[in-house]
Amino acid sequence: MNAQVDEPFVVRARGEIDFDTAPSLRRALAAALESHREVVLDLSEVTFMDCAGLGALVRARNQADRSGRRLVLRGAGRCVVRLLKLTGLHRRLAVEP
Repeated sequence: MNAQVDEPFVVRARGEIDFDTAPSLRRALAAALESHREVVLDLSEVTFMDCAGLGALVRARNQADRSGRRLVLRGAGRCVVRLLKLTGLHRRLAVEP
């Protein structure tokens, strides 16, 4: 197995994650989870997230669980952390500073 596959793979999201942009995030996370044991989603440049964005995160987490992979959210700003807490997803998703 290639050593790079075992290293965390970083997916960087920027701007707004909403109905228009969530599908591309969902595809990027799905592809990353197919080939890497651990995927880190860098949310440090995300300014807004709606329910479509949450759906992309839940779908990626489910994929990670099914395939024995790990999804980590990193650098989430106040608006994203607040949304995760309001929905209770902060207990289901690995969220790191």
